[in-house]
Amino acid sequence: MTESEFMKQADATMEAIERALEEATDTGEVDVECSRSGNVLEIEFVENGTKIIVNSQTPMRELWIAAKAGGYHYRREGGHWVDTRAGTELFSALSHLLSEQGGRAISLQAPSA
Repeated sequence: MTESEFMKQADATMEAIERALEEATDTGEVDVECSRSGNVLEIEFVENGTKIIVNSQTPMRELWIAAKAGGYHYRREGGHWVDTRAGTELFSALSHLLSEQGGRAISLQAPSA
């Protein structure tokens, strides 16, 4: 994957995460504030002030997540972002991290390819 292909896919994924979280906030599923600066998406839980950070690492061609539970690296494989260690899909894993850290169940759906 070229650098420009990676950047396009990473940007689209971060936009999809933002949209999904806006919808979840609108329906009361979760209460978060999202802010984005370049390749960094900061998700802050209004109730407890904790954060989850999603950022793209262009040289590695990976998306990284930093949460209270730890740090995770995702690489594009077969049309999905897959954890380089556990093999879990990004949106599924992020749903789990958001639910755990926010104290409410939330399920984000990966956009259709």
